[in-house]
Amino acid sequence: MKRTTAKGEDVALHEDIRFLGRLLGDTIREQAGERIFTLVENIRRTAIQYRRDHDMGSLRTLEKTIAALDQEQATHVVRAFSYFHHLANVAEDVHQNRRRRARQLTAQLPKPGTIAFALQRLRAAQVPTRKMVSFFERARVEPVLTAHPTEVQRKSILERHRAIAAYLAARDRGGAGSAQLDEIERDLRREILILWKTSEVRAVKPTVADEIENGLTYFRSTFLKVIPKLYADLETALGRGVHIGAFLRVASWIGGDRDGNPHVTHEVTGHALQRQAALILEHYLGEVHLLGSELSLSSRYVDVPPELVKLAALSPDRAVTREQEPFRRALTGIYARLAATARTLSGETPAPHAALGPAEPYATPAELIADLDVIGLSLSNDGAELVADGRLRRLRRAVEVFGFHLSSLDLRQHSAVHARVVREILARATGRDSYESLGESERQQLLLRELGTSRPLVSPHLTYSDETTEALRTLDVAAGLHQRFGARAVPNYVISMTAGPSDVFEVALLLKEAGLLVPGQEPRLGVNIIPLFETIEDLRACGGIMDQLFSSPAYRQLLESRDDIQEVMLGYSDSNKDGGFLTSNWELYKAEMSLVDVFEKHGVGIRLFHGRGGTVGRGGGPSYYAVRAQPRGSVNGQLRLTEQGEVIASKYADPVVGYRNLEALVAATMEATLLDGGSSESDRAAFYQTMEELSGHAFREYRHLVYETPGFIGYFREATPINEISHLNIGSRPSSRKSSDRIEDLRAIPWVFSWGQCRQAIPGWYGFGTAVNRYLEKERPRRVALLRAMYARWPFFRTLVDKLDMVLAKTDMGIASRYAGLVSDKKLRNAIFGRIHAEHEATRKAFFAISGAKTLLQDNRSLAYSLRNRIPYIDPLNHLQVDLLRRLRSNDGNSDELRRAVHLTINGVAAGLRNSG
Repeated sequence: MKRTTAKGEDVALHEDIRFLGRLLGDTIREQAGERIFTLVENIRRTAIQYRRDHDMGSLRTLEKTIAALDQEQATHVVRAFSYFHHLANVAEDVHQNRRRRARQLTAQLPKPGTIAFALQRLRAAQVPTRKMVSFFERARVEPVLTAHPTEVQRKSILERHRAIAAYLAARDRGGAGSAQLDEIERDLRREILILWKTSEVRAVKPTVADEIENGLTYFRSTFLKVIPKLYADLETALGRGVHIGAFLRVASWIGGDRDGNPHVTHEVTGHALQRQAALILEHYLGEVHLLGSELSLSSRYVDVPPELVKLAALSPDRAVTREQEPFRRALTGIYARLAATARTLSGETPAPHAALGPAEPYATPAELIADLDVIGLSLSNDGAELVADGRLRRLRRAVEVFGFHLSSLDLRQHSAVHARVVREILARATGRDSYESLGESERQQLLLRELGTSRPLVSPHLTYSDETTEALRTLDVAAGLHQRFGARAVPNYVISMTAGPSDVFEVALLLKEAGLLVPGQEPRLGVNIIPLFETIEDLRACGGIMDQLFSSPAYRQLLESRDDIQEVMLGYSDSNKDGGFLTSNWELYKAEMSLVDVFEKHGVGIRLFHGRGGTVGRGGGPSYYAVRAQPRGSVNGQLRLTEQGEVIASKYADPVVGYRNLEALVAATMEATLLDGGSSESDRAAFYQTMEELSGHAFREYRHLVYETPGFIGYFREATPINEISHLNIGSRPSSRKSSDRIEDLRAIPWVFSWGQCRQAIPGWYGFGTAVNRYLEKERPRRVALLRAMYARWPFFRTLVDKLDMVLAKTDMGIASRYAGLVSDKKLRNAIFGRIHAEHEATRKAFFAISGAKTLLQDNRSLAYSLRNRIPYIDPLNHLQVDLLRRLRSNDGNSDELRRAVHLTINGVAAGLRNSG
């Protein structure tokens, strides 16, 4: 497969893509035949000509060629274009790693998003090192992995990606013309052949257990390796002798998020923690084994302190050959205790690690750390600090970060479920079924009375509904996991669609029944209760709701037992679906400002949890700039954010890429907390007033199209592959919260994913053009200047407009018009697509007027180059998808094979666009 030319530092990437494309082309010739290869090339060339020249003759040729394909040919062609995107993605990731190494070797200036850049800025601002170290003592940075279904790639495919990346990186190190290069090429040909022979789509939906195992692969490949390294690099950068607290961890929702997913049960939650424990203990056993191999130090040459003598004496290893090797003997004892711990916590001893003899399991990770510290201090005190600074240091840090549970598991459930459960519990306990009829204030009073007493409401002698029984068992399991793994194992309970304080008090009541809230004079709360505000209405109300909560003496007492820190989650996806791109972003920003004021008023520490998805329509975009653009006081050293769908693979499948993304989160949190950012006081009033006006215009335009235009749902169903996506086996959770045709009930993920597939992507831009046009109807020159000033001086607005730049670059109204052609009602099609097309043009003009750019992605050269290379391969997949959708919906052929072919196009388009859902 041929490529366009590249310049400058992109030459290496261009060569890699061309090389992989050639190997893929050879594989297609060998496996599918010359005719298929020729078809692929003809379709590619015609698509390029149509895009370059807007030549309708080329479009007709393309449509005719695609329409003439039989099902087998169509499948081959789809797979060819899809796999090119897979290989291009791998090449780009390898190239990013190559560029990073080059910067390090040539001592280039630090790049934004790195710790070096953050420290440079902090030192230039004269922030003392002691203040930085103090920051880490109270900081918390935590990406949270979710199982939200936008990852269309199978684990088998992702494993081949990793293998190809490794061989491609090795190719960089091979000498020109060497036998090693020939061998690497054979290895790559083999991997691409395996890809071609592997099914790209799952035959059945993954179970939650499958999703748990998939999530664990990122710990094996990346987190267990790079997080200890990142800590070590950060301490080294801060100065000799600095030790920072364990502020960076990875959490998970996989196996704990039951909102709308009936497959996440209390058994599943217990299984998730058991699997996590098995993995981390297997890792510790492996590291201790390797450490034992390394620490062959003899007592002949080392002063052995009493603490090490005592630890070595506890070892079951009595071999004469190790009598003078106290470190190895001590590590053998640690190994035996870890093996016993694994049997106790996970029910198995990970193979091939068999204990050398009976040993007492560790009760807590702190006990293991204490033993490792004996070894570390013994080495340091004997002048072998360099030895202690290697694997031992990384292992100790891993135990601090991962404990025996690996990853904190959040629980999440919808507020409506809690209300039904509490209603049933109260009715069975009191004989009065009146809870549902109570107003908000009355509910709060009733719940607070119950929270103040130790009297249980749940009786083991009563039978409850399945929903209530499951809710109670879930919290009983959580309480058991606390006893087994410690409170860090299940530290949070997230309440979806929080609309009032009673939603929080209901969860508190359920926690009390499970023993996770202990009432009394000094009540103790065992988990953080986290309200999630998702709709525009709820975002506007969240400050007032939190003010009411903090005004409750009983709730403040509970917060005191949680270090007086309250976490609040903000939903980017549903707020966007509810109010559109611009209004969602602005209401989130205002909600954060409101929360900062309320928390300061009550003296409560704030921790915001950002429920971001991968694409711009779900809050996506570069994390570093997004964090930097938060309102003043809203970060304050505390950051949690979701990592969802295909973003997890793109960010964390490769260790080097994973390091870079974690580093960016740390750097952004440091800068947002320790540096004065944001707009100036003099700018703020004018900027905020302008945003409020823009948001009002955008909100009305978006709501009118999506919720008030007759027939819009029908247009959406026909002009996007939403129905086909709902049958795609990419996640265990249903695509809708309930069975209905209402957009309100459709989950935000398939909503955004569908619009991205058909290249309309309205969740990422719709309404912006109308908003700017109406704003500029008065005093145009002055207001244009004001918008440009906002772009230049306000990080929030600049980030907003830059995200618009990215999504517009991936949007294509020519391709979108072909999907609109699938709408059977011509009048409806013309009316709605005409509006979308006009708004797209208005949004483009508004973007250029504000940014001053002449082309899209003018300031994002790497993405511009990437898309320039990808678009000729994404376009044919879209054209193929349209044709296949038309065939499938008209029952023209084998529906099972057609549906599979459509799913392959969805896979390929998602791979090409990358952050697609």
